[in-house]
Amino acid sequence: MKALIAGGGIAGPVTAMALQRAGIDAEVFEAHRPGGGEAGSYLTVASNGLDALRAVGADTPVLAAGFPTPTNVLLSGTGRRLGSASNGGRLADGTVSHTIKRARLYQALHEEAAGRGIRIEHGRRLAGAEPAAGGGVAVSFEDGTRATGDLLIGADGVHSPTRRLIDPAAPGGRYVGLVNFGGYTPASAGAAEPGVWHMIFGRRAFFGHVADPAGGTVWFANVPRPAVSAAERAATTDEQWQRQLVELFAGDAGPASDLIAGGYLELAGDSTHDLPSVPVWHRGPMVIVGDAAHAPSPSSGQGASMAAEDAVVLAKCLRDLPDIPQALAAYEGLRRKRVERIVAQGARTGSAKTPGPVGRALRDLALPLVFKLLVTDRSMAWIHQHHIDWDTPVSSPPQRV
Repeated sequence: MKALIAGGGIAGPVTAMALQRAGIDAEVFEAHRPGGGEAGSYLTVASNGLDALRAVGADTPVLAAGFPTPTNVLLSGTGRRLGSASNGGRLADGTVSHTIKRARLYQALHEEAAGRGIRIEHGRRLAGAEPAAGGGVAVSFEDGTRATGDLLIGADGVHSPTRRLIDPAAPGGRYVGLVNFGGYTPASAGAAEPGVWHMIFGRRAFFGHVADPAGGTVWFANVPRPAVSAAERAATTDEQWQRQLVELFAGDAGPASDLIAGGYLELAGDSTHDLPSVPVWHRGPMVIVGDAAHAPSPSSGQGASMAAEDAVVLAKCLRDLPDIPQALAAYEGLRRKRVERIVAQGARTGSAKTPGPVGRALRDLALPLVFKLLVTDRSMAWIHQHHIDWDTPVSSPPQRV
């Protein structure tokens, strides 16, 4: 069997490595060409994502590319401590969630896949797909080239072309009401304890910051506002965005304004989308994984981890079941309920960042009790302690619920 994978972000190379371990040949086709340096945001790979990567032996380079961030501390815009919680759980051997720059994660996964002999073709943007003569799928790319295989796997993100090839009526990403910014401040004076994310519910926007092992500070801001248009993005410089952000956090307790003013933007004006429920995940020899099937809000901290879980489950299903239709049905049956629940939880978390004045007051009163009684290691275990045993076979397609 040969799989063609559209998308070389996180889900693509991890799926290719999982398939290879299952004895299935895979080739990855990435729309973008290499380059772009290290610009972009940071993300968290939670313990369940690291566990899934460990199932295919890909956790070590990912851990090396990031730094441990086991704890979230939540504060109000007045400086009041609202609570603390685990940031992504802890594995039995003590491994905790890691914060990683997205570009470094991509590089680590690409290098690991290439080291295993997996081909990743760049500049190959998916244009179409159709049944191939004699079975399988024939794929065309915008550069005029083609490829054939037994299966097309869409690992091409929240705006997935593969999702629309499977179902022309498929939903697109849903704007969640937040515009995201990310930055870095080197050698920050009075930097907080490394590994502890400080999350601040400001009066007009949400701010998070964490000290990295180099003594600098990684930070982000979520701004409630209409989505950024292409024209606004083109017309606004980083310096203008920074001035806007400094003004948004002026008057809030905490270091937000100083960190923004003393640092530089690595991500600016990114309108955040999620994807709550996709009715059709597969059709014929085509299937979607990761954000193409279920994109959670970044507030969930689970996007990369869900992609890694998908990759392992799909590979197991293709390994253990007698044909592709049964394998794809089993994959969806095993994954849909879990991922849609996580997407829904991420949406609820994101909505707490966009309340009005009355909502802010009620939120700040309620959150200490919520984090004391409801958001605990035990209550979050269904997410963070989820384990996929590579050696346990998939027996039959479970019923969709």
